[in-house]
Amino acid sequence: MYPKHTLADWLGDRIVYRNLVPADPTLPSLGDVWQEIGLESHRVPRKTEPAYAAAVFHFLQAAQTARGAPPLRNLLFVGDTQMNDGTAARNLAAHLPLRGFIGADRPDEPEQVSYDGQLMIANRWKRLTDFPAWAQREGLTCDERTAVLVDIDKTFIGARGRNDRVIDAARVAAVRQTVEELLGGDFDEAGFRAVYDELNRQNYHHFTADNQDYLAYICLMVVGGVFPAEELWAEVQTGRLTGFTQFVTLCDTRRRRIGEGLALAHREVTTNVRQGDPTPFKSFRYREYFTTVARMDCLPDDTPEADLLTGEILITGEVARVVQWLSERGVLTFGISDKPDEASLPPKTAQGKQPIHRARMKVVG
Repeated sequence: MYPKHTLADWLGDRIVYRNLVPADPTLPSLGDVWQEIGLESHRVPRKTEPAYAAAVFHFLQAAQTARGAPPLRNLLFVGDTQMNDGTAARNLAAHLPLRGFIGADRPDEPEQVSYDGQLMIANRWKRLTDFPAWAQREGLTCDERTAVLVDIDKTFIGARGRNDRVIDAARVAAVRQTVEELLGGDFDEAGFRAVYDELNRQNYHHFTADNQDYLAYICLMVVGGVFPAEELWAEVQTGRLTGFTQFVTLCDTRRRRIGEGLALAHREVTTNVRQGDPTPFKSFRYREYFTTVARMDCLPDDTPEADLLTGEILITGEVARVVQWLSERGVLTFGISDKPDEASLPPKTAQGKQPIHRARMKVVG
């Protein structure tokens, strides 16, 4: 009943995950070009930083050269959040003329499309079909001198407002499995959910930085009794505990409370935090890769659509069709994802497993 594809059917290996290392080995990585593009260091910038846009633009130019096409003269962008994706799009517009689409399904709202500078914002994914025509009316072309950047998570797959909760469920399952494995018989399911569900909210981003590695480690230390929940809430609410690095340092002073299983995770996170790694809890992220791909093309082919949307990660049909239409006109296609490489690429020991962009998924929408 549903067509099945991989993202590589439209993107090939032209995709970068969080570490800004293109999956296509013929393209340069951030570590190769950071000085050339004027960055102060090879530190991996986050999606909203101008340095991120500078790196991605360099990858686009390299991909354009590799296919033997003339220099790019305009860009298109498709994403799902006005903050992260909208900011990234505006930063890219500093390099070439750009028009972007920010979409989500919000069925409780009247259907609406608005415009904010270079961005078309819609509360229905189906309005993405209007985007190429709008971009052309704005003076951009849809030809071989154009590139389209497509956000992956909750845009190309797991459409926000329609299918995104399955991506979240895969991540929560990875956190839970990681904490349970390390604590063994001491694992408190209810205590874990209470801490995770509360901290996984926007009003705690000043503490968690909206980083799931941080959240997983915090839950582990709290449920493991290193930093009891009542103490955590008191310290956060009074403002004495303001950041993740401070939390790691405090846990390090309590090493006598840290059992053998917890000690492995604590050493991993502590070491990576000191090195400035934005993905310090890699063992959790490796597990997230498996819980994510396990939710791709996992239900029977005759599953009703409503059940697929709540039980399986799907390719967003509207995005696939527009990217296909653009590709047929010579537009360079390129994917970007803020998901860590460790949660997107199979470990070397996982024989037969594919990167997220090469995993087969059903197309719905």
